[in-house]
Amino acid sequence: MEMTDHGHGARESAAMRAMFAARKEVFIDLLGWDLPVLADRFEVDQFDTPDAEYLILLGPDHVHRASARLLRTEREHILGHLYPHLCTGIVPTGPNIREITRFCLDRHQRSAERRSARNQLVSTLADHAIRHGITDYTGVAEQAWFDQIARFGWDCRALGPSVRNGRDLLVGLHIRIDHTTIDRLRASGVYEPIRFALIGSDVEPPARTGDMLS
Repeated sequence: MEMTDHGHGARESAAMRAMFAARKEVFIDLLGWDLPVLADRFEVDQFDTPDAEYLILLGPDHVHRASARLLRTEREHILGHLYPHLCTGIVPTGPNIREITRFCLDRHQRSAERRSARNQLVSTLADHAIRHGITDYTGVAEQAWFDQIARFGWDCRALGPSVRNGRDLLVGLHIRIDHTTIDRLRASGVYEPIRFALIGSDVEPPARTGDMLS
């Protein structure tokens, strides 16, 4: 499991490295998830393929502040292939549906900074969907996190009852995106103009083979 710089400029490659490092710090070091680690620095899994899309927000110091990975639902993705039992009905899939995964807020931020980074990432997800014709987002979330997401103001619903997975309660979620989404996020106080630099909305992820990033 390796990463390369092929096809990326220096800024994009640095942002990708910062994102994978932040994912390790949050999901493995902080939350204790059992996930693969690359070079003892990066969290990279089987879904980090050339088909994945990334939204990465960098602060004025070019440090990772927040990021998310989007997976095409007509291909292999987490809800459809690992947790389809979270859906009472059929797992939503299609060319205009993306799965939000690895929603990551850098842990080296104060509370107010984390909240702003969260809001800017949610706003980026909504803007990205509207700009690229994405009509729906899906995902898998712990119950407490789902409860927050559902209060952001957008049309977010559970795809079925929560299911215990080890010590966690997991929920499959479905977010509908339409012309009212931005106004609804703004009305709830979540929508926030993007002040961070956005990297990756139109950048392919690193290849899985080749020279290791240092």
